Amino acid sequence: MAITQESLLAIEILGKEFTYTDNDSMLYALGIGMGADQMDRQELSFCYEQGQRVMPSQATVIAFDVSTFWNCGIDIVQMVHGEQRLNLHQPLPPAATVVSDVRVINAFDKGEGRGALIQLETVLTDKASGDKLCTMESVLFARGDGGYGGPQGSPEALPKSPMRPADHVVEFQTLPRQALIYRLSGDRNPLHCDPDFAATGGFEKPILHGLCTYGHACHAVLRAACDYEPERMLSFSARFSAPVIPGDLLQTHIWEDEDEIYFTTSVPERDLIVLSNGFATIAV
Repeated sequence: MAITQESLLAIEILGKEFTYTDNDSMLYALGIGMGADQMDRQELSFCYEQGQRVMPSQATVIAFDVSTFWNCGIDIVQMVHGEQRLNLHQPLPPAATVVSDVRVINAFDKGEGRGALIQLETVLTDKASGDKLCTMESVLFARGDGGYGGPQGSPEALPKSPMRPADHVVEFQTLPRQALIYRLSGDRNPLHCDPDFAATGGFEKPILHGLCTYGHACHAVLRAACDYEPERMLSFSARFSAPVIPGDLLQTHIWEDEDEIYFTTSVPERDLIVLSNGFATIAV
């Protein structure tokens, strides 16, 4: 089944409901490394039901559903996550039933053998109140689908980090079992847990979910720039540049410019940038 620009732009899944609990929210927080210090009361508030707070990046897993691209002609085996953008309209509640509206809003043909970029929008609405919680855009790189005849180009570029020393550097040590915890929040891709499957993809070991790295970076910005107040985070975006191996040390460099935050996340032991063009907006 060959894809066309028209068939891509026709992809949508509207009105699908997802329910998550306070337990799911605590599990997500543990999956992105929170609670490493049991005496850290700030982190504990995301891992404990008393006065529970929710990580903004949890929005990326609440309505996780890869069926959007089944049977549409895209080679999903060759598809990887390129960028994730998140706009928060209000803080996420610890538990809710949400209504998810997903649609492809644009697609770009990079040429034969060079893949295609697919821009996917997801809007989450609280079913009980009718309030819009967040709007997300995912840029997906379909490596096996270039040359389908669509328009050339790219989504609007994310900002680059300033050329000056960072205002903050935050380090988090991931665990060898980090992906095994994180996958319990919804993404059961065996690439992140099965050594044999990872080997078929050219990896010596299972790799960490890109959105788990994204969650660690969100934690870093929340700590450095928001004093662990999730209601202050208004948007959070980044480009996935390289995979992380569970057990890697993540180092996030953060630059503040009033209500705008720039960041990059790297694995210093391998001299590797894993998240680039990081950009967030906060309430000051």
